[in-house]
Amino acid sequence: MRGVLSLSAIDSRPTAVVIADQLRERIIDGSFGPGDQINEAQVANQLNVSRGPVREALQRLVQEGLLIGRPNRGVFVRELTLRDIAEVYEAREVIECAAAENIVARSQADREELVARLEEIARRMRAPLDARDWSALSRVDLEFHTALVEAGDNSRLTRAYQTLATEALICLSHFENTYPRPDRVLPGHLEIAELVRKGDMKAIHLALHQHLSVDNFELHTHPSTEALRHGRDESTAQA
Repeated sequence: MRGVLSLSAIDSRPTAVVIADQLRERIIDGSFGPGDQINEAQVANQLNVSRGPVREALQRLVQEGLLIGRPNRGVFVRELTLRDIAEVYEAREVIECAAAENIVARSQADREELVARLEEIARRMRAPLDARDWSALSRVDLEFHTALVEAGDNSRLTRAYQTLATEALICLSHFENTYPRPDRVLPGHLEIAELVRKGDMKAIHLALHQHLSVDNFELHTHPSTEALRHGRDESTAQA
């Protein structure tokens, strides 16, 4: 019930979109926890809307993979497993590398413009890092990676990454030790930006592979001894 009470009055955007956005945020911040049921009638009553747009909003989130529908029981927040985390981060790596391929093919001037944007985002990580505000940090972190993907100028990659970014925020919110080395967060992102500036795709690939790994979780579904990742030999890459 706490999750329902955290919802607020809707604004002028399409009702189903507003409701989906609110529910998504409440899932990310833990107001609705893994396994919680989201009751259509309760949500409609709390927001003072009809059940139609609520049903549409819930279906949107089912399609995004954040909710799961169970016949004759209702809709529930998906419970993430270690396998889910592995798939989210591995898929992020694939998409970010694909976007980086497009980026490094561009002119130095274009890359410099992107790097300036990435460095500006990275610098905003300092305040939440100092405050140990992991929720705020995770959002700036995902803003950095989303900017990288969007710069790849492939709408399908960007759209796919949006759902992954939401799932990543949930992982960061609900699993401990996702930032086991805070001292490496800012340098790690600045390193990626610098490699984009240099246009060294092999080094970018290795850096992203290492960056999208979290201690204490078996994040990648391939054997750890495997040298090839997505067709590249990372064993000789220089980061």
